[in-house]
Parts: sequence; C-alpha cells; structure tokens
Amino acid sequence: MLPQARMATGVYGTWELYVLTDAPSLEWPEYEFRRVAPVPTLEERAAALAALGYEVVDGAEWEWLETRPGPKAMATHLFAAIPVRPATPTVIGGNAA
Repeated sequence: MLPQARMATGVYGTWELYVLTDAPSLEWPEYEFRRVAPVPTLEERAAALAALGYEVVDGAEWEWLETRPGPKAMATHLFAAIPVRPATPTVIGGNAA
C-alpha cells in the first residue's frame, strides 16, 4: 500500500530514507542521513519523514527485510519499510477544518 517509507543503504553504504508514491521513482521524496553507522534511530526516522512532509500511520512498525540481487549473489541488501501518510491532509475544493 502506498505511500510507504523505506530506509536502506545507498550506493555508498550510507543510510537513506525515501517515500514510495504513485509518482515515477525519480520523483520520490528522499532524505539522506549521510552516515554508514549507526542505523538511524526511530526519532531520526520520524524527523526525516516530517522533513519530507510525511508521518507514520498510527500503530505501524518498521519491518526489516533483506533481499539478494540475484540467485548466486553472496551479499544481501537490508532495508526497512513502514506505511506512511502525508503529514497535512490534502484538501480538494476547500479549506481544512
């Protein structure tokens, strides 16, 4: 279900957080933590999401997953995912109450 936030290590091994939306992937909001370690805390992730205009859906928890780029690949890629929503609801045709 979209939107969904994901946190993973980028090309250079540093942590980044991005929000999957229905837009093309090059337009997804993104936040770079600019460090390899330690893993960003829950508070840091919430602050990053807020900076991107999102918040965690009530009651949701980060889910950690790992993938392999191919069947013979030795390395795995670790990432975390969580459902999010816009921090400010979009109002069509009027003002927010």
